[in-house]
Amino acid sequence: MSLMEEQRAGPVLPAGRSRRSFSKDFKADAVALVLEEGRSIASVARSLGIGATNLGNWVRQARVDRGEREGMTTAERGELVELRRENARLRQERELLKRATAFWVKELGQGASPVDGSGG
Repeated sequence: MSLMEEQRAGPVLPAGRSRRSFSKDFKADAVALVLEEGRSIASVARSLGIGATNLGNWVRQARVDRGEREGMTTAERGELVELRRENARLRQERELLKRATAFWVKELGQGASPVDGSGG
């Protein structure tokens, strides 16, 4: 397996174990069983064959999103991710502009002065 294939495959887990992913609909339905039908997290997790910790995290986030609990909503988390991405891009751009400015200052210092046209 090439490095590219390894990166695409995701994290390396112990033999025989793979990381499962769940659709938004599946998560919403599982959370509804807990919040709307009053079933326990443990019983719903057992019946669906998922980890109680995962389901507990989904339920906690759903309560935050509904305003029933303090915390960062899913929308706020998404916005934070986008802002961090934009911040990193802006930092890179600023660093590039600093380097370009330093380069041009050095170049102008060695050549003719832009003000009076005379040489260095």
